[in-house]
Amino acid sequence: MTKQHHEENCDELGSISSRDCVCDVVRAIADAQDDVVDQHCDISCAQSIRSLVSPVTANGLDTVPFILYGKNLKPFKASGAVIGNNNNNNNNNLVFECIESFIFRVNEVSDDCCAVLELLAFDNDNDNNACDEPCDQLDNENIRDLERTGICITVDLSCFCAITCLPAISVF
Repeated sequence: MTKQHHEENCDELGSISSRDCVCDVVRAIADAQDDVVDQHCDISCAQSIRSLVSPVTANGLDTVPFILYGKNLKPFKASGAVIGNNNNNNNNNLVFECIESFIFRVNEVSDDCCAVLELLAFDNDNDNNACDEPCDQLDNENIRDLERTGICITVDLSCFCAITCLPAISVF
């Protein structure tokens, strides 16, 4: 990719200077989120970031959720586990509950484009793991049901070639 091609196709935020536009966009999201909330372990990325930091709206938004695409342009789905109780009150029956998601929230980005991402999932949807595509996970879901899972993964953002930002929201 030539520098001119990069500047024409990746500089929608006006401040991107490296050759890795996915990393730059995720870093811009992280910086904007840092301005509105402390971090824990028209739809475009630029518009979502503007909505997040807009002093005019003062709407309590704290997250720009996004979907990443690998070099093969397939959406990236990550998985992790939380500890749950096997539907009884006996602490001896703790189990792992697997959560998979295409939707992420950035927690931090290092100078070398290594990022800590948190999986976001819908609280009311026990079938997140059955989703084959991002739209399977998103369609007809109530935005208020999208939650932080506490499951964080570390990724090399240079391994991705595309990003889709969802509208800025508040997650709990």
